[in-house]
Amino acid sequence: QVQLVESGGRLVQAGGSLRLSCAASGRSFSNLVMGWFRQTPGKEREFVAAIRRNGVTTYYYYADSVKGRFTISRDNAKNTVYLQMNSLKPEDTAVYYCAAGGSYSKREYDYDDWGQGTQVTVSS
Repeated sequence: QVQLVESGGRLVQAGGSLRLSCAASGRSFSNLVMGWFRQTPGKEREFVAAIRRNGVTTYYYYADSVKGRFTISRDNAKNTVYLQMNSLKPEDTAVYYCAAGGSYSKREYDYDDWGQGTQVTVSS
């Protein structure tokens, strides 16, 4: 099991930037696939981005809605994954969740462990 704690969410104006952090503890972090999802009231969690490592190669995955604006990264020495969000739009407003799993997927059900979420609000 992995414990995940997100931070960095806040109110920001449209066009602004935020960096979310997710600190992990428990299982070996470097072997985990780490993902970011987001959720708005009344909707299912939506895949945002994921990162995995295969040997010396790191793979990055993004939802079309955030491609070119968001960047996922990880620091294995700090057991932390980040989501850099630029050019934010009001439609990016959501609770953002960090997730850990054993293999890459865009489906929330394929991730084993979740953080408590951090609220991002983008004002127009």
